[in-house]
Amino acid sequence: MDNRKPVSLFKLHMKESVFVWLAVLIPVFGLAQNTQLASAAHSSDTNAAQKKPLELKERRVLPLFGEVSKTSEQIDEEIKFLSECDKSFSSRPEASSFFTARAWEYLQEGSLDTACYRFNLAHLLNDKNVEAYWGLGVVSYQRENWVDAKRMLSKGISLQGDNVPLLVDLSTVDLKLYAITSRKEELDEAGELLKHAMTIDSTYALGQYNLSLLHYNLNELDKAWEYLHKGRVLDLSQMNFEFVELLKAKLPDPQGFFK
Repeated sequence: MDNRKPVSLFKLHMKESVFVWLAVLIPVFGLAQNTQLASAAHSSDTNAAQKKPLELKERRVLPLFGEVSKTSEQIDEEIKFLSECDKSFSSRPEASSFFTARAWEYLQEGSLDTACYRFNLAHLLNDKNVEAYWGLGVVSYQRENWVDAKRMLSKGISLQGDNVPLLVDLSTVDLKLYAITSRKEELDEAGELLKHAMTIDSTYALGQYNLSLLHYNLNELDKAWEYLHKGRVLDLSQMNFEFVELLKAKLPDPQGFFK
């Protein structure tokens, strides 16, 4: 498997998170409280697909080709693609890793449609490639399709349940959905994901920062500060100082580090 993963929306590295922490905090600042995005986006897409069949070029840029029945044109194209890959690579998993690597590069450049298509091809070659689901989750997140982001990341976790960055990224989506919908179950799921992730690796800074945000949303401010400081000690560069100001406004730093 290729060793490149996104550190944030624009950087790549093996064991770092795909999401910028600020992106989760934006709704906390009161900038994105549209409940329709989370509750209706996927169902409306499905209804549209039922009314008018998607063209192949439209399917290519949807996660898992839109997860609809394949047309004969799509099947023919996939057979040809797989045949070419069988000639060019020693195995389909190797080919899948190749297309995953290219997809991360397109994602880094902001070419979401091209990245999505490459992740889809990677999945076509190997439906056990966690990277493909992870990448499709990132694409969906950047498109602000939170429901698809959650579904794709969940598929990845079903294959690799102890992947700490992936667990934390799914908690990021849950925190985002909570900020939009105020559904308590999103916080509960984020808490379970983070508890599991930190049991595996408590040194993963973004997990500690997400725990801080989780407890902020629960109005457990002492715990929010506790986890914020744990994250600070691990990696200060990941800290969001606007969130620090929000937390200070509700409760001064018990450690006195942030005046």
